[in-house]
Amino acid sequence: MVKTRKIVLVAILSALSFCLMLFSFPLIPGADFLKIELSILPILLGMYLLDLKVAYVILLLRTLLKFVLNNRGVNDLIGLPMNVLALALFVTVFALVWKGRGSRLAYVWASLLGTGLLTMAMLGLNLVYAIPLYAKFANFDINQYIGRDIYLFQMVLPFNLLQGIIFSLVFGLMYGLLKPVLVRYKYEK
Repeated sequence: MVKTRKIVLVAILSALSFCLMLFSFPLIPGADFLKIELSILPILLGMYLLDLKVAYVILLLRTLLKFVLNNRGVNDLIGLPMNVLALALFVTVFALVWKGRGSRLAYVWASLLGTGLLTMAMLGLNLVYAIPLYAKFANFDINQYIGRDIYLFQMVLPFNLLQGIIFSLVFGLMYGLLKPVLVRYKYEK
């Protein structure tokens, strides 16, 4: 029975994460293509309630659902792998720094480290992966429009810093409000 409950929980959190992917909004004026969505919240819940491996499964299932049910072509083919890697790093930091301790200080450290790692990963991935692929497959060379450095340091950098802060604040608020309920459903090994 416990295994069935875990599978059902993973399915529900994956579906919820996919649904949250459908609602996104831009954070940086002039960079409407950089949009935040809160699909990480069910992934972080899965990490808290179960474990890090389950959080990865939820992340991969919601990404598969996105590819199958709501694929937007080249943007998703280039952007989703980057999103998966960045969110996996963010969740990993939370699992290693905060989950075992559960204190507010550990949460703040996890938020800061997770946001920093997410931001560095996205800067690096944009530089070596996204910019060249968009230039090759979408005929969009950022260097010809605004310049690589302006794009990276005036758009990607602040966007990902804000995104990490928003993820941390929203999950912290959600966790604080739901903690009495979540404690009852948490699986301990």
